[in-house]
Amino acid sequence: MFLDRFYSIENERVVITARQASLFAKEVAGDFNPIHDVDARRFCVPGDLLFAIVLSRFGLSSSMTFKFQSLLGAEVPLDFREGEDGTIEVCDEAGKIYIKVSRSGEHTRDEETIEEFIRCYVSTSGKNFPHTLKPLMESHGVMFNPDRPMVMYQSMSLTLEQLNTSSPDLELSNTKLEAAGKRGNVTLDYRLLSDGQPVGEVSKHIMLGGLREYCPDAMEQVIEEFYRLKAKGTGA
Repeated sequence: MFLDRFYSIENERVVITARQASLFAKEVAGDFNPIHDVDARRFCVPGDLLFAIVLSRFGLSSSMTFKFQSLLGAEVPLDFREGEDGTIEVCDEAGKIYIKVSRSGEHTRDEETIEEFIRCYVSTSGKNFPHTLKPLMESHGVMFNPDRPMVMYQSMSLTLEQLNTSSPDLELSNTKLEAAGKRGNVTLDYRLLSDGQPVGEVSKHIMLGGLREYCPDAMEQVIEEFYRLKAKGTGA
């Protein structure tokens, strides 16, 4: 499968290097969050990669909820455990859980269907900032710390009316930001389209850290740095 080069198997456990995780973020998700840079001080594996590996191993169900419980560093051996009730847990050797997945409904393991859905879903990460989050923060008069932007997934859920889709695409349908002190909780709702027709819904929940009053000049500098990193990462 196309994910094979983004992780390896060692002693029957999944291991993801910083380079593999960073490549996935930039090449597949279009995600240039500095926290996924190989030399980042607080490097973490993108949740989208773990999401993709779960689907590639266990298939796609018509109803799924992913809860991201801990940040994952590089080269941590992972077990992907399936409970009797179908719940999936991604955890390390000490039992620390990084993602918990619940699922129900119809199910498919068709590789082409799963790859298309993964690519469709994770590509929205590259559009989160600045396309979606910048105007959302601006409208609420808040922004993250420009010196240390923190944008982290908390959970995502999907409900599909049909599993076999053609040319799947996600269309943003609603955005919401709730600010509580220095923390912001963002909800991004999407319609899943197949050949332009709605066939499901996807919802993402994201946490913003270090909230402060919105500053246009500071935000512009963050955006300039984002596009600089993107040009560097894509070789443009």
